[in-house]
Amino acid sequence: MTKKDLANILNKNLGISLKETARIVDKFFDIIVKNLSQGKDVKLPGFGSIKIQERKSRLGRNPTTGEPIQIGERKAIVFRPSKDLKKKLNSPKDDGEI
Repeated sequence: MTKKDLANILNKNLGISLKETARIVDKFFDIIVKNLSQGKDVKLPGFGSIKIQERKSRLGRNPTTGEPIQIGERKAIVFRPSKDLKKKLNSPKDDGEI
């Protein structure tokens, strides 16, 4: 599913113009990115939480040559699904239509 697909679904279900729903979807993701870049966690009840996790530097291997290389410190995005989402994903399938 793409941002365009999300905008189309909102347009269809809410009756808001496609241009406005596309703007809403873009703004929604801009807010998430802004909060993550400021080090804040994003919690979406019923869906999950997104946070930044610090990864320490470590020794790795070049998969082609097998040569050891140093992998530097970095930040990683971690998504943890909510219990509700896990339950829905593991329940019998429905048509998936919103």
